[in-house]
Amino acid sequence: MIVNSYHKEKESIFSPEAFLGEKKYICDTAIATFSCEIFNAVTKKYPHKEVAHTVSANGHRPIYQLDVNGKKVIFYMSSIGACLAGNDIIEMQWQTGIKNLIIFGSCGALDSQATDGKYIIPNQAYRDEGMSYHYAYPSDYIDIKNSDRLAVIFEKLKLPYVQGRIWTTDAPYRETKTAFAKRKNDGCIAVEMELAGIQAVCDFHDIELYSFLVTGDVLDGEKYIPDGLIEANHSLDKFFIALKIWENI
Repeated sequence: MIVNSYHKEKESIFSPEAFLGEKKYICDTAIATFSCEIFNAVTKKYPHKEVAHTVSANGHRPIYQLDVNGKKVIFYMSSIGACLAGNDIIEMQWQTGIKNLIIFGSCGALDSQATDGKYIIPNQAYRDEGMSYHYAYPSDYIDIKNSDRLAVIFEKLKLPYVQGRIWTTDAPYRETKTAFAKRKNDGCIAVEMELAGIQAVCDFHDIELYSFLVTGDVLDGEKYIPDGLIEANHSLDKFFIALKIWENI
């Protein structure tokens, strides 16, 4: 069973070295977005150079080093879904040596009264995906361990936020009424596709993860409302918040 997929041994049959060469160090922190529009806007605004890449049968995807007011930070566009996003982190860290990862994205509201007009700082993620079970002992939820630390930063920046449980799923088109009710009754306030998996990967590889979300679609109304997805996915404000987080970690 998938929940029995975790093994204590750290070494695998092969590592990223087989595809990417020797491990490297460039700098301590990376920022990742899921948005092609944010990615394009940031790389237009800041000086950058390609320092690494992920590559597969889908093609070559660059990983950049940005120069932000004379300071260096890694920046890349993450794949969507826990498995691909987690593998991106592993390959990105192998080539850059980062210790901190700041990642932001959109989610669906399960409790719009709690999340409306606020950023979400998850404190636990329900593991309705496959990636995390290869990187952490089985459990229903995984702790998002820097949630409180990130909340302190949001307080300092005077940004509206709510902390709470979120639901990570690999199957967005199977967010049924039954599944919605179970997760909401369990205290989940939002649903997304990556966090449980990437937290497990970051814990396994000793990366400090800082993650926040913005709701786009609404699942708890009389009918499904997707109207806010474009802004939640692509608004540039999240990148500038990530820069502020970088200053404070």
